[in-house]
Amino acid sequence: MPELQRSIGFWGATGIGIGAIIGTGIFVLIGVASGLAGPAVVLSFIIAGCVALLTGLSTAELSSFIHEAGGSYIYTTKAFGRFPGFVVGWMKSFDYIVGASAVSVGFAAYFAYFLNIPASEATLVVVGSVWPIILMLLNLKGTKEAAGTNNLLVALKITALVVFIVVCAVTLLDRGDFSNYRPFFPEGVSGVMAGAAVIFFAFIGFNTIAIMAEEIKDPGRNVPRAILTAFVVCTLIYIGVAAAAVGVVNWQLLGTSNAPLEFALKTVTDNVYILQFVAISALFATTSVIMSSIMGGSRALFAMARQGVLPKVLSRISHQKVPAVTVLLCGVIISGIVIATGGNLDWLASLFNFGTLLTFFFINLSLLRLRKLLPDAERRFRVPFYPFTPILAIIGCVLLSFYLNPNAVITAIFFLLIGVAVYYFNRRSMDGIDRANSASR
Repeated sequence: MPELQRSIGFWGATGIGIGAIIGTGIFVLIGVASGLAGPAVVLSFIIAGCVALLTGLSTAELSSFIHEAGGSYIYTTKAFGRFPGFVVGWMKSFDYIVGASAVSVGFAAYFAYFLNIPASEATLVVVGSVWPIILMLLNLKGTKEAAGTNNLLVALKITALVVFIVVCAVTLLDRGDFSNYRPFFPEGVSGVMAGAAVIFFAFIGFNTIAIMAEEIKDPGRNVPRAILTAFVVCTLIYIGVAAAAVGVVNWQLLGTSNAPLEFALKTVTDNVYILQFVAISALFATTSVIMSSIMGGSRALFAMARQGVLPKVLSRISHQKVPAVTVLLCGVIISGIVIATGGNLDWLASLFNFGTLLTFFFINLSLLRLRKLLPDAERRFRVPFYPFTPILAIIGCVLLSFYLNPNAVITAIFFLLIGVAVYYFNRRSMDGIDRANSASR
């Protein structure tokens, strides 16, 4: 069975998690969410973050004793069997690909803003389809090289977001004008929940750490710690950015901007260096998410192929110890989706969130199931307040799913049906593997 190389330490794993989390969600979708929730978008972030945290805790426990590549796919397979595991793995791969497509559109929007050119559909599609191919080629060079580049991008974008928070907060306190926070609930509770359903996109990258567990040193210790560290850092930054953005600019205007952080920052400073630094950091942020998505999506497909539920060709490893075929596949499909959807960011985000909520639902179910099936497994991290934590996470996922774009849900279900067809078409290969395993025993 082909195996990946452990070359990533704790900080590298944490960087991958932060790189996957902070991206289009805060740099672009904060505008969409603000348009839905108003100033209460701060609560939208908190609600989405709480639901994601509950699943993050479940993932941390599962990853503390299951160290194979594949994350949620492996957990669900061990808990419920091959077919449910395939469904989760298929949708998780779909998530990474669609999510990276959405982030590529976000990159294109900030790229146009940075160059001061119109963010037309043609610009979004061309730039958004070319950039994933370039990052795909970087991923092919090796995991260690890709992770190192990712860590540099993460440091730059965190610095930029802290600068944004500080500049906006100082201006708010200096002006003493907090009128943009009133009314706080212009669209009511439903607006807050709709904003949370969209912004949920901004919290899900931590699962990439678990998916890459096979390439992380001492995964039983480092994976749970990296997941929780990345989550805490990102959540604190998100809440600060959301509060600062809706405080300095009217939420309705913020909701119409393709580059909302730049728009908000321009209302409080004309310092060209600060504006340019935050603008270029958005390019770094979205780039690191695309890189992390290619890394995560390719490993999810690799894990399924290695288990025989996808064609074996997808489990090939290059001389650089990279699953080259799935990396190539992810890069090409991400680019193709940007072209096919015309760069519709709102639609892509809802499409992505459906698959993520389904995946999170099964992660928490898997924890409940594996506590019973494997009670004696050595867990180096345990979920606090069990079983209430995973049960609340399941309820939260169900509630948020009702606020997703209906057309995106229909498309996601269609993709799921395609996956089921692929699974049954590949059954002959799986049956052959089962017979070979039986003969070897």
